[in-house]
Amino acid sequence: MSLAVRAVPLLFVLAWSTGWIVAGFSARHADPLWFLFLRFALAAAVIAAIAFTMRAPWPRSGREIGHAMMSGVLLHALYLGGVWWAVRNGVPSGVSGIMAGLQPVMTALLAPAILGEKLSLRQGVGVALGFAGIVLVLMPKLVGVAPAAFDAIVTPLVVNFFAMVAVTAGTFYQKRFVSGGDMRTTTTLQYVAAAIAILPLLALFGRVEAEWNQTLVLTMAWSVLALSVGGIGLFLYLIRRGEVSRAAAYIYLVPAVSALMAYLFFGETLTVTQLVGMAVTAVGVWLATRPA
Repeated sequence: MSLAVRAVPLLFVLAWSTGWIVAGFSARHADPLWFLFLRFALAAAVIAAIAFTMRAPWPRSGREIGHAMMSGVLLHALYLGGVWWAVRNGVPSGVSGIMAGLQPVMTALLAPAILGEKLSLRQGVGVALGFAGIVLVLMPKLVGVAPAAFDAIVTPLVVNFFAMVAVTAGTFYQKRFVSGGDMRTTTTLQYVAAAIAILPLLALFGRVEAEWNQTLVLTMAWSVLALSVGGIGLFLYLIRRGEVSRAAAYIYLVPAVSALMAYLFFGETLTVTQLVGMAVTAVGVWLATRPA
């Protein structure tokens, strides 16, 4: 295995971890659904330009186009739209982060039934440890959240949960129906579908509202290039090359790396509990992703 291939999981985790920071910055200056619509549309334009320049082959059948677009709705529109709307409407970031940890759990539990992937005892232990580590890393963000506060955000919590169901379903759908074809053209179709799908959500639950300044422009640029082009491309590559349960397990590392980034860039403190959680998560991911 080449060094470049070995580096893919690390690059994916580093890129994806910045999503938490991006969501925070964008929420200060723009409606989340309007921001996501622009992000999806720009990502589609960028990747389409790359595909045309490199003369990448486009799907020819309606079935292939439909599968690519459906996976885009699940992986992007319903997932990010649901999570960003939920956080904007009161779901604490720590709670949302723990709910994000449900994706690897659901993926690992459903993979044997849906795709026939075998989950070994070692992988099962790794998945469990990964989730436990996420809880420890995010525990400081849960301190002070009164139980009564959850009563006021029942709807956003439900939306956040179904967003995780959507991305889990999208991961399986991607592996089963979009495992072939050129990634540049299929990803373009995914973002076109995501942009279209976010429009009714924007009309119902959002507003065409943005305060365009240097921060928002840079946030959008990073969202499009590093996350929508780079991060998603790496995730789809991981799904294509291996088992979906192993690809999803890397998401466990995202909260830990995000906490480290917040410590380095924003001076947020790191507790002993968080450091222990990072170690537990790392061991869990190592067990869950190790080749048999």
